[in-house]
Amino acid sequence: MAEVARSLDTQISGSVVTAATLGAELFDTVEFLDDNRGLRVAVAEASSTPEQRQGLMNDVFQGKVAEATMTVLKDAAGARWSTPREFRTGLVVLGRRALLRGAEIEGTLEQVEGELFELSRLLERHPELTQLLSERAVARSRKRGLLANVLYGKVSKYTEALALQVIGRPEHNPIDDIAALASEAAQLRGRVVAKVTSAGPLSAEQQQALAQKLGRIYGNEMDVFAEVDESLLGGMIIRVGDERIDGSTAGKIRRLRAQLA
Repeated sequence: MAEVARSLDTQISGSVVTAATLGAELFDTVEFLDDNRGLRVAVAEASSTPEQRQGLMNDVFQGKVAEATMTVLKDAAGARWSTPREFRTGLVVLGRRALLRGAEIEGTLEQVEGELFELSRLLERHPELTQLLSERAVARSRKRGLLANVLYGKVSKYTEALALQVIGRPEHNPIDDIAALASEAAQLRGRVVAKVTSAGPLSAEQQQALAQKLGRIYGNEMDVFAEVDESLLGGMIIRVGDERIDGSTAGKIRRLRAQLA
C-alpha cells in the first residue's frame, strides 16, 4: 500500500487536475470491479505473475482512463495483496488520497478536515438521516443524492466528493466512516485528531493548551475538535483513535456507583 501510494504521489506531482482526475477515475475503477467479480479476483490473483495482472489491467482500462491513472492501476495490480478485497480496498484508499492531495495542493486540506469532522457530528445529531444513509436496502445513488442535497453549497468540492464516495462504499457506519476521512486528512498534515466532549464550551486558549498536552502524550501534533454535552456535568471525554479517556464528572459518578455496588 505504501509503495503504490508513493507512485500515486509521484503521478500527481503538484497538479490539482491530475489529483482530481486520479481520484475520480480510481473510484470509477472500483465501481467497475464491484460489478465484475471475475475481473476483481483475477487482477489480485496471487498465483499469477505481476506482469500477467498488469497486462490484464492494461487490456481492460487502457485508453479509458488517464495515463497517470493507468500507471497507478498497473502498479497496484503488480503488487501482492492478501485477497481481492484488500486490492479493492487499496484502490479506494488511493482514490481518497488523490482527492486529499488535491486539497493539499490548493491549500484547503485543513478546511476539508474540519468540514468532514463537522459532517460526522451533524450525522450524530440527526439519527434519522444517519439511519437512512446506513440502510443497505436503499440504493447507493439515492443515498448519495440525499447527502448531496444536504451538502450543496455548504462545503468544499473535495469534502463533498469524499463524503459522497464513502457513503456509497460503507465500511462501518456513516458517522465513523466520515470521521475516519477527517483523520486521514489530518495524517497527511502530520497530525492526529482528538475529539473532545466537554460539559461546557472550551475557549481557544483552552483548546490550544489541551492540544499541547495531548501532543506531549501521543508524540504528535494534535487537531482538537471540541463539542459540548452538558450531561457530563463537568470535565471532559477525550477520544484519540480507539482510545477513550473519560475525565467527566458523570463518568466519575458511574465508576463510584460501580465500586459501591
